[in-house]
Amino acid sequence: MTSRKVLIVGGSGFVGTAVAARLARDGLSLRIPTRRRARVRHLLTLPDVDLVEADVFDPPTLAGLMQGVDAVVSLVGVLHSRPGQPYGPDFARAHVELPTLLVAAARQAGVTRLVHVSALGAAPDGPSEYQRSKAAGEAAIRAGAPELAWTILRPSVIFGPGDSFLNLFAGLVRTFPVLPLGGAGARFQPVYVQDVADVVAEALVRPDAAGLTCDLAGPTVYTLAELVAYVARLTGRSTRIVPLSEPLALLQAAVLERLPGPLMSRDNVRSMRADNITGGPPQPWGRTPTALETVVPRWLGRANRRGHFDAFRKPRP
Repeated sequence: MTSRKVLIVGGSGFVGTAVAARLARDGLSLRIPTRRRARVRHLLTLPDVDLVEADVFDPPTLAGLMQGVDAVVSLVGVLHSRPGQPYGPDFARAHVELPTLLVAAARQAGVTRLVHVSALGAAPDGPSEYQRSKAAGEAAIRAGAPELAWTILRPSVIFGPGDSFLNLFAGLVRTFPVLPLGGAGARFQPVYVQDVADVVAEALVRPDAAGLTCDLAGPTVYTLAELVAYVARLTGRSTRIVPLSEPLALLQAAVLERLPGPLMSRDNVRSMRADNITGGPPQPWGRTPTALETVVPRWLGRANRRGHFDAFRKPRP
């Protein structure tokens, strides 16, 4: 990039924090919108970051955020939505409407570069509303060409310190000696959050990244049951995993999705009908992905038990 200012939409979340830190190390100037500035105090330690309280779904506000920006990184995603067809309203808002607004605002402001983080398994005919909405969001990004040079990244489930995946299961296996598990045989290829941040950073500077849709995954395929068993071993638990049939998993999810901050939804169960793995290279440009076993023990080992309940803690207002 010849210029140095990047707008990160979704920059205050788990992945966004890693991306912001990575781009800051590259010396880029960052603009990160947030609904509440108090929630993103952890980003204030980054050099040259502008935290703006803003509603990114408001077109005039988004137009203002685009001023003086050279590139946009789009990271917003949600895992749960009220139901609907072909996808629910919350999926539509986050995964389809927002990418559409970003493309329109970027074109209006003359911003020509956008990196969009979607999801592995996104497909118009996917079994879940989540997957179908992610595919629709990708289509909205591609519609920005030729004025907008886009790159779409499709990560598998992302792990790292503070994630809502392995940390969630760490809390569950510590709490329950027997764990009924829906989708136990579903296959995943988890990718390290730092790898995702590194690929985003590389995509912003590589001319050959424009127009590419790239999978992002780790080096190894696991079943969900294998991942939960691994977390149990790391945390010193002897939890018994009881695989559930899909009808029972859907029944379990129907109960769980009624809870505040649901751990599982029926749409999540339907997503697991399709293996979340890549059929090609796990990462673009010959990158070597980080093995889960080389980093996860740093924060999920027995010495780190206090962190196992992070997934159950509500964020402070």
